[in-house]
Amino acid sequence: MPLPQLPPRRPESHKGDYGRALLIGGGQGMAGAISLAGMATLRAGAGLVTIATPDVCQSTVASFEPSYMTLGMANDGEGRLAKTAHRALVEAAAKSTAVGCGPGLGRSHDLVQLVARLYFELPRPTVFDADGLNALSQQPDILNRAAGPRILTPHPGEFGRLVAKDGPMSEAERRERAIDLAVRCNAVVVLKGHQTFITDGARSEVNTTGNAGMATGGTGDILTGVLVALLCQGLSPFDAAHLGVYVHGLAGDLAAAELGQVSMIARDLLDFLPAAFKSLGGTAAE
Repeated sequence: MPLPQLPPRRPESHKGDYGRALLIGGGQGMAGAISLAGMATLRAGAGLVTIATPDVCQSTVASFEPSYMTLGMANDGEGRLAKTAHRALVEAAAKSTAVGCGPGLGRSHDLVQLVARLYFELPRPTVFDADGLNALSQQPDILNRAAGPRILTPHPGEFGRLVAKDGPMSEAERRERAIDLAVRCNAVVVLKGHQTFITDGARSEVNTTGNAGMATGGTGDILTGVLVALLCQGLSPFDAAHLGVYVHGLAGDLAAAELGQVSMIARDLLDFLPAAFKSLGGTAAE
């Protein structure tokens, strides 16, 4: 299947034309994860980016990048989002084009309830990653009750929890179960790893970019941001996943060519995302 393309940018366009992204996550000691996602959302072309994060780490998140906005949310006393943040998050999401939930979120009983409510209440296209997925795996009965389009981006461990499968799986079994999960959830599943597998249950793609240098903390957070940005710019969930995974891996390949795989860190991908997008050609990349 041909690689999807972003629509051309009109000369008279403004930031509102490229979507409003809301990212939900972060917590005490994990502010970097949601900050990386926010920076990636900007680099991948979203017009406006807001990060909703516990109030105790709002200033830390804000310090990473002046180009995004932050919303301080109620915390649970241990530096994680409190379930009482629900109403404020729903209100913020209503003003957004697309949402990302999970990077740096942490784990707690209250977060399981909060994420579940967001999953079946938010009508906006939403990417669930990291601890967002771990929370969903605790309430598997809601996975087919999403209020809007969903992209799920599990790594192998998270995927095993989502499909209630302990122990290793063959690649063929992983892909078969990913297709089943996509059908059951009416979602796009991005099964991360070597040759990341993307499926909506009817269509599937195997990614050809990326390298072992990307096996480092934070690269998944970058992917979340890229996917949210592409949703903000009007791509369908499957097309956003197809293009986003490719560009994310290509940025990793460009970084590895210059830095080597051993010394790569997730933040390096941010520096090479512009070149990755530019290499796609077309008016949207210029």
